[in-house]
Amino acid sequence: MSSSLRARPQTRWWALVVISLTQLIVVLDGTIVSIALPQAQASLDMSDGQRQWVVTAYALAFGALLLLGGRIADYVGRKRVFMIGMVGFGAASLYGGLAQSGWELILARGLQGVFAALLAPAALALLTVTFPSGRERNTAFAVFGTVAGTGAAVGLLLGGFLTEFTDWRWCLLVNLFFVAIGLVGGALFLTESKAEGDNRYDVWGAITVTLGLGSLVYGFSLAENGWGDPLTIAFLVLGVVLLGVFVWVESRVSQPLLPLRVVADRVRGGAFLIQGVAGAIMIGATLYLTFHLQFVLGMGALQAGAATLPLPIATMIIAPIATKLLTVIGPRPMMIVGPLIAAAGLFLLSGITPDGAYLVQIAPALVLLGIGMGFVFIPLQNLALTGVAPHDAGIASAVANSAMQIGGSIGLSVFTAVYAASVGGLAQTELAPSQLTDAYGWVFIVASILMVGAAVIAAVMVRGTKDELMPSQPGLAVGAH
Repeated sequence: MSSSLRARPQTRWWALVVISLTQLIVVLDGTIVSIALPQAQASLDMSDGQRQWVVTAYALAFGALLLLGGRIADYVGRKRVFMIGMVGFGAASLYGGLAQSGWELILARGLQGVFAALLAPAALALLTVTFPSGRERNTAFAVFGTVAGTGAAVGLLLGGFLTEFTDWRWCLLVNLFFVAIGLVGGALFLTESKAEGDNRYDVWGAITVTLGLGSLVYGFSLAENGWGDPLTIAFLVLGVVLLGVFVWVESRVSQPLLPLRVVADRVRGGAFLIQGVAGAIMIGATLYLTFHLQFVLGMGALQAGAATLPLPIATMIIAPIATKLLTVIGPRPMMIVGPLIAAAGLFLLSGITPDGAYLVQIAPALVLLGIGMGFVFIPLQNLALTGVAPHDAGIASAVANSAMQIGGSIGLSVFTAVYAASVGGLAQTELAPSQLTDAYGWVFIVASILMVGAAVIAAVMVRGTKDELMPSQPGLAVGAH
């Protein structure tokens, strides 16, 4: 796995810029259309159910196919798959920007997710092999983690700006500029790498995990009709059964799609679970925040996007502090305290009222959420990939990304079900502002509980000394198995 990038520090840091840009693209695209949804819904005459699927289609396709995308990147070549993913992502974005109906927009968002499933694991695997160990690795992953932590909020701001001054369609078309930069940067600064040895695809593993995750997310999305609905129960049960079959298949094939050793490590497993919770908050809960800003407080798209700025600003301010603390106290304390701070911010948001002042009810809560997420994302990317053999770099990075996207899909579906239960099935136009804020408040309470759960996961699973959790040499195991 030698690479000329390792011998050329300047090129290596330019590679980090390209890889971080890729992470920004795939993360912000989870939210960039959120703030434009009211305009897009009116323009394309979409129902409230279709509106949710504009967000869910992207996260579902992305999350469900990431494991396969990770293996394709490992086997075909990470740079090659990165470039293919960039081209496909640009084409899907163009299709979405020109969509003339709701189903076309939803299909385009799904296609974006498909190509993001190639892009993201290829990029993170390239980062892993480019910065294998030491202080430079910590710095690289801190930059990458900051981008991951702020990308969703940046998407809200950029979406607001584009919707206000151009048209909601530019929330998709803007990706063409990012793709052009990514293709040029990738050609100049990324070096090819791939897994060595016998590389065969696990077809049954790919089928069962994709259908299993898809069934699970779709089942959760149906929960807005009631948790006791037969169709909801059927899809949730089918999803669990298919994922159980997937685990059984992976334990028996010679070249598994997901080697169980990647997730069997207690520390990495805990990191993946926390990543899923973080995705639920950054993709799902922030959507309902934008609804409150626009539908209740009457903000325009740009004003609503700007109103979310305290979140990414707080994360960016805390990132260098968290990076220094990481080498002093290790990741475990940060992984416990960070979710609790974020939970406090979400609990504050649950107290929103129709006539509440933004600077009193929302801004302080977003600062707390941003600080908490900064303490989570900085160590999280490192923990998810520490100790992973080069052969498994692509699949491990795919699991990390998949956890966030599937967490976002399931989280959004759960929050939608909570919202629907609170409003009693009434349409948004039939609700008074106080009824909307009550419903949004329950969404934020559930989100807060989830973040407390993430702190518990960290306390139980992310265990070990600083040196055990962050070995100085690549390929060393982390935590206890």
